[in-house]
Amino acid sequence: MIVSATRNTTLSQPDFLELAAPGVRALTPYAPGKLIAELEREYGISNIIKLASNENPLGPSPYALAAARAALVDSALYPDGAGFELKAALARKHAVDTNCITLGNGSSEVLELVARAFLTPGSEAVYDQHSFAMYPIITQAVGATGRVAKAHDGTRGPRYGHDLVALCAAVNANTRVVFIANPNNPTGTWLPSTQLEAFIRDLPEQVIVVVDEAYFEYVAEPDYPDATRWLEQYPNLIVTRTFSKAYALAGLRAGYALSHPTVADLLNRVRQPFNLNSVAQAAARAALDDTAHLAAAIQVNREGMQQLTDACAELGLDSIPSVGNFICIDVGRPGAAVYDGLLRAGVIVRPVANYGLPNHLRVTVGTTVQNARFIEALTRLLA
Repeated sequence: MIVSATRNTTLSQPDFLELAAPGVRALTPYAPGKLIAELEREYGISNIIKLASNENPLGPSPYALAAARAALVDSALYPDGAGFELKAALARKHAVDTNCITLGNGSSEVLELVARAFLTPGSEAVYDQHSFAMYPIITQAVGATGRVAKAHDGTRGPRYGHDLVALCAAVNANTRVVFIANPNNPTGTWLPSTQLEAFIRDLPEQVIVVVDEAYFEYVAEPDYPDATRWLEQYPNLIVTRTFSKAYALAGLRAGYALSHPTVADLLNRVRQPFNLNSVAQAAARAALDDTAHLAAAIQVNREGMQQLTDACAELGLDSIPSVGNFICIDVGRPGAAVYDGLLRAGVIVRPVANYGLPNHLRVTVGTTVQNARFIEALTRLLA
């Protein structure tokens, strides 16, 4: 039955805001990067490039695409709710038991599962002031309190980077979860192995620490840690990974967490059945095997990052040293105006004022041609 939108308009309606859970009432939804089709509709322009959402410009592995097409044949059937084959492949990759793995509809869902499993009203989560926007959103949504630690100001650590002393000071008796992105989004800063492990080791055992390694594959720094290797030593550690970035499957939404089996069991208790569809599972399994495509993506990113950092130097712009597949650039003026000018030039980037960086723009590393187009448009705007 279809109900008219105008039916009963004279009757009083409940205050739906008051009906909502307290944590949801003041929540600001996550704002994704602008879509190409959206910009086409708004400005009537074409030949648009998107460097806003840290996507892989090479696209998915051919093997992943073939596996996804093959999986479509059985779309009438529910997916494997346990993700048996994908979990088996991930267990081999990380040398862990399958009962240590939780699959998610992107790693963002796994982060939400952590909040649902371990955060309650009255408890607290700790994260850095420039951290991924989902951390405060999922914390507030479940009614918990977020405690924000100041980032480094450059005097005793890399500017804008995680200050582990400040994070540690924010932990108290009410803390249940600490979120750390390594490398961090949107700054691209990272924590070396010795410092991060010491921080985890010194945390109280009842505090869950989540190390978000969404950009792990791009990092080549010698002291950058693989936190999955610490799982046996620290039962309170959860490491999250994604297929959205280096594996270029952002549109299929596949991610996972590795943790102690008991922790994984708790996460799986709040995980929705069939949360990872059959196409995503098949594509993710195939992507793991295509090491050549992954290597090519990493090389393109390395060359593109150099291209963008060189351009920043030539333009006299400061940028935050990044080990991800994006760079945060200080444009020397409110970033919103420059962002809008780039949109009109057909270049989509990401303003990051909501991360406390009002003069910065986050730019995804694209292909050589895409990077050159961004640099040309930015140069014209700043001139």
